[in-house]
Amino acid sequence: MSPKWKHLEQVALLDAITEQSFSKPQVLFKHSTRCSISTMAMNRLLRLEDAFYQQADFYYLDLIAHRDVSAAIAERYHVHHESPQVIILKQGDATYDASHMEISVAELTSEISA
Repeated sequence: MSPKWKHLEQVALLDAITEQSFSKPQVLFKHSTRCSISTMAMNRLLRLEDAFYQQADFYYLDLIAHRDVSAAIAERYHVHHESPQVIILKQGDATYDASHMEISVAELTSEISA
């Protein structure tokens, strides 16, 4: 994963991420290290232009290693668990989520900028 992505490995980090979403969008990417579709989605996300890293904070979750965090995300933000999945948080809420082949850099960048 790119060094521009922070690792999300503890449920306790969700409080800080939620708080930060009031200042700038927070992007969570739930990745299954056992799934080729998830790897394809991750590779698409790694193509984001550098400018977007100024507009949002990006978090990578290895959901195989941290299932508790994945479950907490689904519960806290009221999003159905998927893998792979990208979620955008703004103002404390999940404002966008996409999974599998729906994960698109163009759509993600549009949602971040909105």
